[in-house]
Amino acid sequence: MITRRAFVSAAAATCLPVTAAGKLSLGIGTYSYHSLTMNDMIVQLKRLKIDRIEMSRGEFMLFSKPAPDLFRSAKAMFDNAGMECASWYTATIKDDSDLDDAVRGASLLGARNITGDATGDLLRRIDERFAKEGLTFGIHNHYFKEKFAYESPGDVLRALAGRSPAMGATLDIGHIASCGYDTVDAVRKLGPYLKMVHLKDVQASGGEVNVLLGTGIARIPEVMRELKRIGYRGLVAIEYEHEGAVDDDMRIEVEYARRLL
Repeated sequence: MITRRAFVSAAAATCLPVTAAGKLSLGIGTYSYHSLTMNDMIVQLKRLKIDRIEMSRGEFMLFSKPAPDLFRSAKAMFDNAGMECASWYTATIKDDSDLDDAVRGASLLGARNITGDATGDLLRRIDERFAKEGLTFGIHNHYFKEKFAYESPGDVLRALAGRSPAMGATLDIGHIASCGYDTVDAVRKLGPYLKMVHLKDVQASGGEVNVLLGTGIARIPEVMRELKRIGYRGLVAIEYEHEGAVDDDMRIEVEYARRLL
């Protein structure tokens, strides 16, 4: 089964709802269930009492050329299950055609935030378009074996310089740790710009082996404390990039994260 990193490699504002003061909002990134059908995924989400998600399955990413009916079907399924698609992970937005598709897909899903990446003048065009559409865009940091544009908090901050509030960061805690940066420091630096947080733990820097929350190097309890300290009000979406059955592991991850809310 291909991983999300392989998916992305092959493909070469503040609109999120707030929560009560001091309480973080927990959800799940749906790539965690990429090996399940949509129906089976929703069964698992309901068992976990998760009602907010970020759509991040590979078949919905821009390079998969998803058809509008796929988004309509997903929206209907989420509505029937009483779930909100708070954000959509598009992967790389490469050109204006991708930008048009991103806006269209977000509208069909009912998502007000898009997570992804882009470089150069396209960032300006995303900023202008998203501000007009009432959407937000979170630049996503990644670990890759090869150099990537957004590895450190500084990389993201430089891209956001001079941008409107529609532009911000989707901070992937696991990938920050994989790239060798301090996760709590990343929360502090990117805090004013956070649109989304991907909560994952990794075995070691220089790799992307996911482990259960709290068992790796990502300093998950400290990250959650810092998110509360800075008053973060967006979604904290658990992501677990693992092959095979993940039902038991996801239950453990959700139970662990809820204790830290």
